[in-house]
Parts: sequence; structure tokens; C-alpha cells
Amino acid sequence: MKNTITNGNTKLILLHPYIQKQGNPNRLWPVALVSVFAVASLLTLVYTRESFHTTTTTTTTRITATITHNEQTLPKSVMRALVHYAANTNSTNHMSQTDIKQISDVLKQCTSPCNFLVFGLTPETLLWNALNHYGRTVFIDENRYYAAYMEEKYPEIEVYDVQYTTKIRELKELVTSVREQSHNECGPVQNLLFSDCKIGLNDLPNQLYDINWDVILVDGPRGYWPDGPGSISAIFTASVLARSKKGGNHKTHVFVHNYNREMDKVSSEEFLCKENLVKSSKDLLAHFVVERVTDENGRHQFCRNNSTTSS
Repeated sequence: MKNTITNGNTKLILLHPYIQKQGNPNRLWPVALVSVFAVASLLTLVYTRESFHTTTTTTTTRITATITHNEQTLPKSVMRALVHYAANTNSTNHMSQTDIKQISDVLKQCTSPCNFLVFGLTPETLLWNALNHYGRTVFIDENRYYAAYMEEKYPEIEVYDVQYTTKIRELKELVTSVREQSHNECGPVQNLLFSDCKIGLNDLPNQLYDINWDVILVDGPRGYWPDGPGSISAIFTASVLARSKKGGNHKTHVFVHNYNREMDKVSSEEFLCKENLVKSSKDLLAHFVVERVTDENGRHQFCRNNSTTSS
């Protein structure tokens, strides 16, 4: 059977989507403009938020730093009161108010937290610990029993005992020995923990050698009879610790009490050096500022002029 299509006017028309889009180009411009505006608005918002966040963070950091510094500094009135009552104690061996104030002023200016090393347990021990309340204060003493007593009675005190092998009557020989070994075991820059220098203290707790000390006070050991240890080891150790610092402030304030004694004065001028002397108070307290050694020229010589000798 044969089928015949009688309607010859029927037509089939197919419309492709691409042809429809191309047939209306004017509709693309509004969409493009809206898209560009949206992207620009989004970028502006992101930038504004980041800028605001950065500014806020910076401001907050500055405010926090200021608050932290203020919180870690004792009020001046408290410091003055502590100095006043410590200087007016009934003890006959305490420092004068002038000398105490000199050390107090340096501690007050020290960047917090301040690392303060003290050779000798004295009537001012509690005062030094209080003035450096927000820092670390460490005491070194030759009397192990007194050190244990102080640590038990005042748990907030950090104290260690050490054995001194020097004698005051050997001052001249000790100085000569150090000069002969200044390029080796007794150099100004070294790790005292591994040192064999006779007057260097190498039996302190290991951790103490890694601390960048800001202030060091030599007020011990005892030194008023010929066979007493004297201060030469403490002064030498303070000098090496100051010059061998790995970080922190490049300057270390070193105070020597009883500067009028022969061993104290000779040792100070030999290892802390006259050119570093800032001030001396009635020959009782000497204030030195010793800088960290960064060049090779200062690694084998303590002072520019090593003519000091004991009398």
C-alpha cells in the first residue's frame, strides 16, 4: 500500500539556543554591567575588611604592649618605699641608700622581664627580689647551709650554692695566670660550663649559662681575711657572661660592692675595665657597663689597657 501526503505546505523549523542568543545581543550588556559591578563591590568589601582588621590588630597590639609594660613595672612610690626601708634597717652590713638607689634605678629601666644575677646573700636579698618582681632574680652564695635556709624560709627566692677555690692572698698569682691563658681557657668570650680556667665558675646549674643577664651584682663571696675566697671568681665570671651573651640587650650593667677592697678593685679593673666604669660611689659601689663582644679583636683581651697589677 502506498501512503500519500497531501499537505505539501507543512514545514519543520528547528531553533538552536546559540542562534537565539546571537539573535539578541543587546541583552548581554545589562548582564555584563551588573556582573562587573558585583565583582568590584565584592573586592572593595574584602579589601576594606582586611584593612580594618589589620588596623585594629596593630592598634590592639600597641595598646596591649603598653598595658603589659605598665603592669610589669612596680609603681615608683612602691620602689621608693622599698629602697627607703631597706636602707634604714638595723643591720650594720647593709648598703647605703645612695648605692641601693643606683642599682634600683637600673632595674627600673631594665626591659621586662629583667634577668638579674646576684653574687652573695645579703641584707638586701629580699629587696632585690622584690624590685625585680616581674623578672628573674638568681642568687649565688658560697654557704650551702645558709642558701638552703633562705630557700626554705623564702620559697620565692631562687638561690644556688657554689664552691670557690681562690684565696685573697693569691691575688697577684691569679691575675698573672689569667693573663697567660687569656687566649685559651681564660678568654673573655667562652662557655664557662666547659672552662678549665682556675677562677671561672663552671659548676653553676647549666641553665644559668644560657641566660642573657641584664644586670649583675657582685656582693660576695666574703673577702676580709687572707684565706677568704674574695670576689675575683665572681667578677671574672660576670665579665665573661656579659661579653659572651648570645642575645638580648648587648649591654650588661655590672655592679661591684665593696669596691674599696684590694681584690675587688684590682679584679674589676682587670676584667671589667676602667673604660667601662660609669660611676663609683665613695669607692664602695662601682657601676660598669660591659658590651657583648662581636668582633675577633675583643675575644682575647679584656681591656684596651691591661697594665693593672696588684700592689
